[in-house]
Amino acid sequence: MAAHMRRRLRKGATTTAVAAAAVAALAASQAPAATLADGSAGSGDPKAAGEDTASGETDGAATGNSPYYTDLPPLVTPDKPGSSSNLPAAGSAEAGIPASVLAAYKQAERTVATTDPSCRLPWQLLAAIGKVESGQARGGRVDANGTASPRILGPALNGQGFALIKDTDGGAYDGDAVHDRAVGPMQFIPSTWASWGQDANGDGRKDPNNIYDAALAAGRYLCANDRDLALAADLDQAVLSYNRSTEYLRTVRSWYSYYQRGTHEIPDGTGTLPSTPSTPSPSPGTGSGPSATPSPKPSPDKPGGKPSPGPSKPGGGGSTSPTPKPPTPKPTPPSATFGSLENAGTGPLRATAGQEFDERVSVLARNAVGAPLAKVPVTFTVTGGTGTLFAGGKKTVTVRTGADGTATAPKLRAGEKAGEFTVTAVAGTVRPRTLTYAATVTARQADAIARTDEKALVAAPGEKFADAVTVKATYKDAAAAGVAVTATMVKDRLGVIDNDKGPYFKDADGKPVRTLTTLTTDADGQLRLPEIFADDNEGTYLLRLTTEGGASVVIELTVKAPEETTPEEPAPDATETPAATKP
Repeated sequence: MAAHMRRRLRKGATTTAVAAAAVAALAASQAPAATLADGSAGSGDPKAAGEDTASGETDGAATGNSPYYTDLPPLVTPDKPGSSSNLPAAGSAEAGIPASVLAAYKQAERTVATTDPSCRLPWQLLAAIGKVESGQARGGRVDANGTASPRILGPALNGQGFALIKDTDGGAYDGDAVHDRAVGPMQFIPSTWASWGQDANGDGRKDPNNIYDAALAAGRYLCANDRDLALAADLDQAVLSYNRSTEYLRTVRSWYSYYQRGTHEIPDGTGTLPSTPSTPSPSPGTGSGPSATPSPKPSPDKPGGKPSPGPSKPGGGGSTSPTPKPPTPKPTPPSATFGSLENAGTGPLRATAGQEFDERVSVLARNAVGAPLAKVPVTFTVTGGTGTLFAGGKKTVTVRTGADGTATAPKLRAGEKAGEFTVTAVAGTVRPRTLTYAATVTARQADAIARTDEKALVAAPGEKFADAVTVKATYKDAAAAGVAVTATMVKDRLGVIDNDKGPYFKDADGKPVRTLTTLTTDADGQLRLPEIFADDNEGTYLLRLTTEGGASVVIELTVKAPEETTPEEPAPDATETPAATKP
């Protein structure tokens, strides 16, 4: 509401000085068309992008190749804020853009940046097209909602000097039920608006006469076909898709470069109007032919001069015809144009070695207007050294998005090696969108470990323990296979202090070791320890076994000499007769 109030105030701010500036602007000297190397977009050859279109060709043209203004920017540089205030009035006036119109261009730039950031749409390009198509909505003659009043209509596209386009909207937009006309500040023909129309001002209508709706529609149209408007070739193709004329491209490029050097806001309704429209030649059969008078050459005191209308204008006259070129591809409507790839709610990706991941990677594809987009192929790839694969043993799978715009990869099965890996989702061909998900494989774990029997373990000094030590690891009461186990001779049950005396294992060279770290439970979760030997020190010792996951068990080992035993006297024979006794 505050913005609308400011616009109403600006509308009443027209002064004599502004009017004088507008008159001066119309009379100001015109600069040559900016070369296609001007501007931040870089250089490009317009002929590489497309040739002028003869009357009647409308493939890929948002405007139906209807007439446009050919006035060029003045020679002076716009008066940027903080720069010299002594520039001619023409420069200041021409660089001014009506407040509502400027706001619409900048809003469109911000909106497209959120749905199609890789397009890199500059609002100055919209301003250049708006200047050439309608003189910035006839100098900003729009109401508080941004709607042109009266509405802006091009001539009937009846084939008489223009393309022949029969009515496609029943006159709903252009008031003509026989032929179509270009409509609104950005001059969309109704058939194009039917595919690309937007509601950018939130009033529930897609109105080509509203500058906010029209600017956003133009921005999305220019970004179609995966264009990157920071690239000169893509920018040229985009402008030519709007009106297939190299003269049109040069004119738009001139204003684009001019606006990039600086602009300022002026009140609505006070902008200057262009004075020179393009002049398509009559349709065949009218008796008109190529002009016998050569086109004027640039004036010596104005290098380059203002190009005269010639064969480069749609339907323009001239002594030669351009070499036919393939028509510019018609942009795909925003509802079918791939815009962005987003995470569709995939949670943390973690799993134990050898197990399936509970979470599955899921992405959401959106079109150029931010709605879910179906049937987009998405390629998922596993990268890393954990051995993790998708179900079926594949490292790469491709899935198309469904009606809700989502694509979900098959389940992941963790490899046997613990560590981190990534899953990458890629969609799109010209400018692919990529999402990367981090994932972790943890070592197999056990939450309990215990001996499989309770037999006492005893050995004599310098001897081997006769009974082997066997344990079983479990996780959530199930056998824990492949779990790493560490065995250490310790002095305390918590395993804080290692023991350098008493029982020991032997390494591969037969040398005593009191810690083993290469032990793993078998498929049944069991582990049979290597042989244990006793040194010459008697006593009770502790062996601590710890699993990945923190489970542990402490086992007692006793080293003592065997007890000595004395032979027993034989018992007397019961058959012997006892000695006679004396009375």
